[in-house]
Amino acid sequence: MTVSVTPNKVTKVIGPPSRHACIYAPFSVSNASFSVADLHFPSLFCSSAPTINCMPDPNSAPPQPGPITDFHIGDEFGTAKRNLPPARILAICIVGVAILLGIIAFVERAKPQGAGSVNNVAMAEVPDQNIVLAAITFTLHNSAEKSLWVRSLKAQLVTADGQSYESQAASAIDFDRYYQLFPSLKEGSAPPLSPETRLQPNTEVKGTIVVSFPVTKEAFDNRKSLAVVIQPYDQPLPITLK
Repeated sequence: MTVSVTPNKVTKVIGPPSRHACIYAPFSVSNASFSVADLHFPSLFCSSAPTINCMPDPNSAPPQPGPITDFHIGDEFGTAKRNLPPARILAICIVGVAILLGIIAFVERAKPQGAGSVNNVAMAEVPDQNIVLAAITFTLHNSAEKSLWVRSLKAQLVTADGQSYESQAASAIDFDRYYQLFPSLKEGSAPPLSPETRLQPNTEVKGTIVVSFPVTKEAFDNRKSLAVVIQPYDQPLPITLK
């Protein structure tokens, strides 16, 4: 058998098989490489010198196993049950967020820029045509802190049987012709209110529009509702006057 141990150098041990083997060195050995034909060496090489490496005693007691951990392989950790809080707390949070969003949406909702009311309605029936002309006089108030520009004006009629009709306002230059043909339209009227009319903040104006509906005088007199709808520029909601 050949044994070569040199400080800080490679150590080679080659020898016949044996049951036990111990290798000792009287100095520190590092970076050692063992080339062994059979990892068993005679026990006579063991001495009281410090031990570098020694095979475990086959008669020693085997190591005792650690505590057994209860692990369920079928339990999934990527599910909502593992990642989310309890359902009751989650439901309370969802309801709270929904209420908060509802309050914000209600406060910040779009509102009409103006308001007002219908003051007078004069009507004339066109003979033999089942058409009525209506001169509607109303007051429009700009309740905003900026100017109100009128883009369009129209009237909406709902008859007693639930039928709805809509009519765009006639041009202001035709008012004199209507008044000459149907003098009753001028009763209680005000100056024409036309598109492109501008109202300063916190001011109001009184005006009249003339519209027509394909109904009889009786149906118009027994109407369910009549409203003036004013659409301003740069506003999502129209102003409805009744």
